[in-house]
Amino acid sequence: MSCFFIKLRHVPGLIAMALLLNGCAAFDRLINIGEQPKLSAIDNPTTKAGYKPVQMPMPTPQPATYNPNSLWRNGSRAFFKDQRAHQVGDLLTVLVNINDTAQFANETQRSRANKTDANVTNFFGKNTFPLGNVGVPGALLNADSNTSSDGKGSVNRTEALTTNVAAVVTQILPNGNMVVEGKQEIRVNFEMRELVVAGIVRPEDIQSDNTIDSHKIAEARIAYGGKGQITDVQQERYGQQLSDILLPF
Repeated sequence: MSCFFIKLRHVPGLIAMALLLNGCAAFDRLINIGEQPKLSAIDNPTTKAGYKPVQMPMPTPQPATYNPNSLWRNGSRAFFKDQRAHQVGDLLTVLVNINDTAQFANETQRSRANKTDANVTNFFGKNTFPLGNVGVPGALLNADSNTSSDGKGSVNRTEALTTNVAAVVTQILPNGNMVVEGKQEIRVNFEMRELVVAGIVRPEDIQSDNTIDSHKIAEARIAYGGKGQITDVQQERYGQQLSDILLPF
């Protein structure tokens, strides 16, 4: 009976050790049992920890010229006011249309055979070493080796993603290009999907309806993922991931 209480006394310590091994993700899952994944708060992306303004090579600035008594402004894209995004804080819609297909197959074969045979049977002039009465082997050096390898690899990948996401202009570069960033979260029951789009766009590539295709975004960063019960089941356990990294076989 006393041994039973001693074992119970160690249970909290074992649970704490398991939480430390599993990390903060396991702790978050425990406190959110039965709860839906929480949506992120809407905030300014430039104030997030780790945010760095984009720096790109820029041309030499040109002095601005003004035409007196003229209704036309140099550098304007239209005679009337342009409704497209052009300054920090403006919104534009990114049309994400990714349809990639890739197939690769390769094979590499390698083999090598080495043989070294030095038929030196009387190196010291006799059949024994000078020090001691130890017999000299029939050949001082005789080594054989054979190595071969056959590596095969193939990739058959098909990816398709079509959606729209609104992005906000976070920075204007000296040459007029704009840095945009957009984030979208959708929660259905206990599963949440997240879409992140970021990159650099030219004002000339923005359509008249204030949209831009994702393939026209330079340094594009498009991420689509999620979290929830279904995603959790699809992931390997922490112990399995650790063994896959550490085990050499």
